[in-house]
Order: sequence, then structure tokens, then C-alpha cells
Amino acid sequence: MKIRGRVLKLSLCLIFLIAVFGKVALAREKMTVVDLEKRTVQVPKNPERIVCLGPGSLRLICYLGMAQKVVGVEKFEKTPPVGRAYLWANPDLAKLPPVGPGGPAGINKDPDLEAVLRVNPQLIFIANMEPAKAEALQKKLNIPVVLLSYGGFATFDDIVFESLRLAGKILLAEKRAEEVVAFIEGARRALLKRTEGHEESKKPRVYIGGIGFRGTQGIESTDASYFPLDWVRARNLSKEIQPKGHVFVDKEKILSWDPDLLFIDGGGLGNIRQDYQKKTEFYRQLKAFKNRQAFLLFPYNWYVTNIDTAVADGFAAGKVLYPQSFADLDTKKKADEIYSFLLGKPVYPHLEKEFGELGGAVPFSP
Repeated sequence: MKIRGRVLKLSLCLIFLIAVFGKVALAREKMTVVDLEKRTVQVPKNPERIVCLGPGSLRLICYLGMAQKVVGVEKFEKTPPVGRAYLWANPDLAKLPPVGPGGPAGINKDPDLEAVLRVNPQLIFIANMEPAKAEALQKKLNIPVVLLSYGGFATFDDIVFESLRLAGKILLAEKRAEEVVAFIEGARRALLKRTEGHEESKKPRVYIGGIGFRGTQGIESTDASYFPLDWVRARNLSKEIQPKGHVFVDKEKILSWDPDLLFIDGGGLGNIRQDYQKKTEFYRQLKAFKNRQAFLLFPYNWYVTNIDTAVADGFAAGKVLYPQSFADLDTKKKADEIYSFLLGKPVYPHLEKEFGELGGAVPFSP
């Protein structure tokens, strides 16, 4: 029996050593990839130590379930995780060493080179950096740099799928990348399917205000490309000014529209409440305020697009606009289903505490 026990222990040690050295050998293998800026980069296959820089790159790695490979984060990611569900789902990321300032002011700038070298990454993912600067950084550090992209800021661009697939290929998480892509695409199709067949002229005329743009904003800040509304075929009034993109709208124009229904981005809710106290008469002229038809959506543009939150916004907006088509939907449960799939944890309560009830009516006066 003693001999059998020793053999078993030796076998287990051997299996462990094979697994460890197998990982090391795999990490030493090289593969050549083409990143989102068409740069050809030689990278280690399945690196165990990575750093994510620039707006949104860390979020994509969290979607892939690979946060455990991250060895350093930008200081911005160590600030309170307002609006960034991926940090609520992965609180240990805030405990990692800082490797540079990050944040909006750090876009397209080098990290702290010495700090990066101290955490000894095998690979650096960066979002939104010019190719020439990425090449220069790669040479300075002698560490492969792979560029990812979300496409345009504050929008949804299918190029993010290519970023997920590329990172998944490098991290041997290709199956997970395809699952994430399929989940997001499935949500888009489901929303479009639920909202088809509604006659355009009978839809409520909708305005969304308070959308963040280089900081928090007030009621005048809106977007013709607000894709949670696009995915539910909403009659977005801002499209009458321009076909897509962010726009500031004069209060007089909002009054002339007199929307049937208002959505308020939670990031700007505080600004709008302050403005309501100062200019109450303006708001009381709007029938949406008089009829208590102002509803909260979570802000998804925090360090570029939080796709998880934007999808949850789409379902919340759909339930408000088409209550019969979404009668079976529990908005909170759906939001946590989305967060759980993409981030591994049901973090909706954190965001509700920050901003309020998703899809709920926003009170402005007794």
C-alpha cells in the first residue's frame, strides 16, 4: 500500500510538472498576427502575463474571461468603477500595480515605461493608439504591442468583434470570443425582432438627454447614433438634425419638438436635476415631464462603450416603448443575465445604486 501511495504521489507530481512546463513552453511559442491597425506582430502564444492599455482594452479581456492574466492596470482603472461593470465584476484588478495614468487624458500616450517593465508582461494590448506610436513603444520596451479597436467612440461598431477574435486567438480563447460575439449579435437580433411591425407614425417621439461627451452633460446633450434606441427601432428625434453622431440641441428646439417620451442618461441625471431647479419653467413646458414620461437608462459611454450596459439599455428602452412586446421581460433580471454572461457576475445592483432603477421613471418633483 505504501508503494502504491508513493507511485500515486509521483504520478501526480509528474502530471503537475508536465502541466507547468507545458504552459511555459506554450508561452514561448510564437505566432504572427495582424492587429486592428494592420500591423504585423509576432506574439507569444497564450501569454500568461499581459497588460491592457487605452480605453476599453481591459474590458474586452474581461469579456474573454482572461482577467487573471492581467498583471498591471492603468491608474484610471483603480479609481471608483463608476459605470464600468467589468471592474465591479473583477474587483481584484484594482489591486494590481499601476502602469501609467490611463483615462481619457492618456489616450494615445505612452504608459510609465519603468512601471510596465516592473510587472514583466509578455504582451501589451492597447486600444486607440496610432500605429507609429505603438511601433515606437514596442521598440522601447522590447515587448509585443497589439492594437485593438472599438471603432468610433460612444457607438457600436462591428470592428469590436474583430478585436475580440484577435485577442481570443492570442489567448487561446477563440471559443469564448465566438460565444461573446454570438451573444451580442443574438441580443441585437432579438431586440430588432421584438420591435418589428410597429408603424412609425404611431411610435412615441423620443428624445434622450444627458449623454456624456468629454464629461457629464445636461439635457441638451444627445446622440443620433444611440444604438440601444436604434436596436429597438425608436423614433429618435435627434436624427432630424443629423443622421448620426453626438449633437448638442438648443432648449428651444427641444421645446419645439415637445417629445412624447424622454430617456435620461444616468451619467447626466445629476446635471439635469440641478438645471431643473434653476429652470423649472422650461421643463414644465415639456409634456414628457408633465406626464412623468422621463425614464432612466444607464450610461454606457465610460472609457468608451460598455457593451454589456448598452445591451441592457436596449432591453429597458424596448420595455418602456413597447410594453406589450416586452410584457414577459423583467428588466433587472435581463440586465443581470447580460452582465453574468459577459462578465461572469450579476453586478446590476451596483449600477442601480450608482444611477437608479434601469428603465424606471425619473422623479423631478413631488
